[in-house]
Amino acid sequence: MSKLGDYDAVRRDIVAQLKKPDYDDGSAGPVFVRLAWHSAGTYDAQSDTGGSNGAGMRYEAEGGDPANAGLQYGRAFLEPVKENHPWITYSDLWTLAGVVAIEEMGGPKVEWKPGRTDLVDDSKVPPRGRLPDAAQGADHLRLIFHRMGFNDQEIVALAGGHNLGRCHGDRSGFQGPWVNNPTRFSNQFFKLLLNLEWEPKTLENGMSQFVHEDPDLADGDDDDEEEPLMMLPTDIALRDDPAFRPWVEKYANDKDLFFDHFAKVFAKLIELGIRRDANDNILNTDNVKGGYVSAPKKSNVATGPSRARL
Repeated sequence: MSKLGDYDAVRRDIVAQLKKPDYDDGSAGPVFVRLAWHSAGTYDAQSDTGGSNGAGMRYEAEGGDPANAGLQYGRAFLEPVKENHPWITYSDLWTLAGVVAIEEMGGPKVEWKPGRTDLVDDSKVPPRGRLPDAAQGADHLRLIFHRMGFNDQEIVALAGGHNLGRCHGDRSGFQGPWVNNPTRFSNQFFKLLLNLEWEPKTLENGMSQFVHEDPDLADGDDDDEEEPLMMLPTDIALRDDPAFRPWVEKYANDKDLFFDHFAKVFAKLIELGIRRDANDNILNTDNVKGGYVSAPKKSNVATGPSRARL
């Protein structure tokens, strides 16, 4: 067990959990990024509720939200880390795991600060319905992200997280990867969004998404065919909306600019709902009342909703 505050040791153990040959594309990295994202993305700036403080996904009220389907795997993958470092809070562990995963998969270094506490019960878990619905369009994106305090540029930059991972029919209802290498962080998402032909497709479950199928591959042996790439309705909205599109083009053409903007906006995301003093000490009431409260370790077995929107 590490000493209190030895975050370098925690980082090393998170890295050790990334390689998962039997999970998705062989890496837990994408689900760690999504876990960090969703743990913070419940923030409402007007009421100052939700956000990355508390790790409310430990409770059914938040963990059972259909929008969080699949994240039980990410939480379970991190339980050995929690076991090795029981002093760290889940809210710090989950956000740090997202940052580490981004860097290890070739992405930018994202600023991360510790000090979040874990809620002692579910009384302050935010209501469901605050996370994005990928079946919607530009107006919905603005409604969700402006509520958190993000502008149009930041919305597009955060969407670049779709360079990682894939959709699952048994979770979000959508199916497939966005890019050819879903475990390598890049600006490929934006390039493909602009440069490929995306055709609408209704899946057997009734969900509508967009797909690109390479005609040269489609005529080959079925056993050798690659899985078609996909885009969500919200992704296509970024391409087609006149205010979003210029940022899509900028990021497609300038990887360094995208990395810089993504690092800044992801750092902002995982600080949502956190208030700090000049020395970076957290001032949130929950932290003041209970100090740095680390919730007891949970099960290594993944449990959670089986179906949801992304």
